[in-house]
Amino acid sequence: MTAIEVGTICVKITGREAGHKCVVVDVIDKNFVLVTGPKGITGVRRRRANMGHIEPTSERVEVERGAGDDAVAKALEAEGKTEQMKEIVSPSFST
Repeated sequence: MTAIEVGTICVKITGREAGHKCVVVDVIDKNFVLVTGPKGITGVRRRRANMGHIEPTSERVEVERGAGDDAVAKALEAEGKTEQMKEIVSPSFST
């Protein structure tokens, strides 16, 4: 399993937000991370997510640990990834 760090862009693979991209803003423990879309961009609200329910991508954005939705949105805009984050993808399941 890939190490997930703050700023990693992930795809939610389960739940009502499946296929939506999100950004990891904090690593809670070995099983959970705090993610945000932000909701205004991707529809993913700030919440705790199980590591097994997200799939990390190779993309990253520079944000500080615990960054708010506004800071994440500004970082995405600064790196030109806002439109890329809005795309809904089909997550690849590895079973």
